[in-house]
Amino acid sequence: MNRRPKCSSGLASRAAWPGLGPMTTRRQFITLLAAVSACAGSIGVTPAAERRAVNVAGKRARIIDVHAHCAFAEVAPLLAGTPLARDFPASQRLGPERIAAMDARGIDIQALSVNQYWWYAADRPLAEKIVLLHDQSLASWCKDHADRFVGLSSVALQFPDLAATQLERAVHELGARGASIGGHVNGEVPTGPKYDVFWAKAQSLDVPVFVHPGGAENIVRDNALAGKGDLGNVIGNPLETTYFLTHMIFDGVLDRFPLLKIVGAHGGGYLPSYLGRSEVACKFRKNAACANTLAPSEYLRRQIYVDSMVFSVEGLRHLVAEMGPSQVVYGSDMPYEWPDTIDLVTTAPSLSDADRIAILGGNLARLLQIHS
Repeated sequence: MNRRPKCSSGLASRAAWPGLGPMTTRRQFITLLAAVSACAGSIGVTPAAERRAVNVAGKRARIIDVHAHCAFAEVAPLLAGTPLARDFPASQRLGPERIAAMDARGIDIQALSVNQYWWYAADRPLAEKIVLLHDQSLASWCKDHADRFVGLSSVALQFPDLAATQLERAVHELGARGASIGGHVNGEVPTGPKYDVFWAKAQSLDVPVFVHPGGAENIVRDNALAGKGDLGNVIGNPLETTYFLTHMIFDGVLDRFPLLKIVGAHGGGYLPSYLGRSEVACKFRKNAACANTLAPSEYLRRQIYVDSMVFSVEGLRHLVAEMGPSQVVYGSDMPYEWPDTIDLVTTAPSLSDADRIAILGGNLARLLQIHS
């Protein structure tokens, strides 16, 4: 590729990059995007590079991403002088770099959420302010980029009645397409009766709830996942998702709210991978005291959705075999670095073209009410 041009208002045009052409490699394309993003901040323009086209059966597929992190540093003044004061990594803040990264992968639309849930430790007045600022900031970004983003409200689930009110306001007044919650609320899985007011609201609004774990800190003893391998993330995150989804089934929440829709991050954790053990638990374990009326597999095929972050052909094949292609959706975990699964979906030999289109975007278009 030719040397970089100097930063100018024309940097995002094809003319500024004479080396760009039909034979440009993906690595060269990503290098171009990085250069454009770096220059963009200094001259106040949004990079306008070409978006990667993802094709299925010779037709352009729309890619919708349910698993996308973001943060708003504007909330910092609310936290000053409190135990919740913190820094907000630049990588999670929204700007031209996020759009450039999406374009490089071929992601058309992201469902954004603030999903580290540190505000679960806030008292009610502060929690109200934090969530309102998050929701308003997210709504503003999505309005300014309406063709690329939708938002999920990250409610204060430690106060279930408040969470229900926040979700209703976010959906009706701010255009949110659903909710984002943690796998536990200060150590408690949100499946007891006091949380029903929130689940009832999500069901009545007909919006999905995306569940993102926080490292299984509610399950394992202190430092049990310390050491090499980043086990708090690699093992802890899918473990917490497994724990949450299993409680939602066995504690009867999905029976009480049969139209509720749950999206579990990281391929639904280990539940789909070892479903057989959960499938027989209520029948063979006399002390199980299960509250569910259906087999766990029925909930996986009706009410539970999972993202595609399993990273292998066999993992994806098994996930779809256990849940059905209608229950698997695309997730990137952006801006965190994991292998992207778009190409995994488009090339997996076990999938039909209809399955690929559904997983890459069709299922989420329906869930999040994203119209053409």
